[in-house]
Amino acid sequence: MDDDTHNQQIEKIAKMLVSDKISIDEQDSEKLEKYRDQTMSDCNIAEEDSMRIVYEALLYLKLKNSSGVDPIQQGDQFGAGFS
Repeated sequence: MDDDTHNQQIEKIAKMLVSDKISIDEQDSEKLEKYRDQTMSDCNIAEEDSMRIVYEALLYLKLKNSSGVDPIQQGDQFGAGFS
């Protein structure tokens, strides 16, 4: 998966999480299953890689809410791996 597709999927999952009112601190894999499955379907990737994207979406939301800076655009400043 290229960086643009990866980042677009993070943003898509982040929007879904916000829409569903999921806490940015959520760690329960059962509650995050919907987003993992969506990512697996959208990107045709393995379960583990899909969960990694879901957790990156949660991190993205946490950074976005705390700093006022868009981590997708300036991710290298955070060392978050967003490019």
